[in-house]
Amino acid sequence: MSEAGSKRSWQHLREVAGRLPGYASFWLKAFAQPAIDLALRTHPGHVTRIVESPGLSLSHDELDHLVAQLRTVAAKTLPADELTYGIFSGERERLSRAIVTLISEEDSGRPIAFNALSVMQVELDGASTDVTHLGLVMVDPDARGQGLSWVLYGLTTLVLFLRDGLRPRWISNVTQVPSVVGMVSETFSDVYPSPRPEARQSFAHLQLARGIIRQHRSVFGVGDDAGFDESRFVITAAYTGGSDALKKTFDEAPKHRDSRYADFCARELNYERGDDVLQIGRIDLAAARAYLFEQVPHRSLPGLLVASLLLGLQRLVLPVLHWLDDDRIFGTLRPRQERGR
Repeated sequence: MSEAGSKRSWQHLREVAGRLPGYASFWLKAFAQPAIDLALRTHPGHVTRIVESPGLSLSHDELDHLVAQLRTVAAKTLPADELTYGIFSGERERLSRAIVTLISEEDSGRPIAFNALSVMQVELDGASTDVTHLGLVMVDPDARGQGLSWVLYGLTTLVLFLRDGLRPRWISNVTQVPSVVGMVSETFSDVYPSPRPEARQSFAHLQLARGIIRQHRSVFGVGDDAGFDESRFVITAAYTGGSDALKKTFDEAPKHRDSRYADFCARELNYERGDDVLQIGRIDLAAARAYLFEQVPHRSLPGLLVASLLLGLQRLVLPVLHWLDDDRIFGTLRPRQERGR
């Protein structure tokens, strides 16, 4: 290796080492906070903020500022007054169920991209279960091509998965965009529908889809008059519930690098009518591992790997220490004997 190459390698290692305390603080807060409100430097010059349930956790002024930032990004591609549903309404009740991931420029603070997730309660096998809806993703056209997808489509679900102790979480996605269909298919496990050969509809998929369509259409702006094809998980005439401005032609919809996703959308969706596909999948250990090593850029991987170490400390070591401590209460565990008696 040349001397110049060695210097660059050492400089990169020093930069990574310098960021590790910040990464450690991020993940410690993620595991400790009842509602997440965290900031992390995910790209050079960019800061990502994740806010869980902003309608409950933020003050009036803070919530107004967050909504204004989201509208700033949306206004770059759509007239700001055309989106009237979900997070853009600014209603606390809607924002109490949301998890917002916002990417901003580090120096100017200018917002450039966001993802607004929602947590829905849906019945599965007779019990209520959480489904994380991937929600609306918007990117400032000037910031496209900067490798933001791994943050917008995976980081927040990874945080939730790790915080829940590696318990698999169901996710849902509603879209007519081939690039998004491909991103979801390649990021999560057990995704249906998808053109991938392993995609299969299970009874769990069907139960969740029925519950989502019956109870949560407003989360993704689908009107009551929209139809749903259970055999294909296609929502017909979907753009009638406040999301009309998001309707695209097939030519306008961004394509995935793998052409089979565009072929799938062209075959399954009627773009003139305004169809969407409802995808359901899971984030589990296999999906988390694939996400970390296949989608996260190498320059960002060290910070995310810190999460694994902290997760091991929190989820494996600490419970053992609590179990061995027979002097204090921990959950349902009680001391072996009361002191002072």
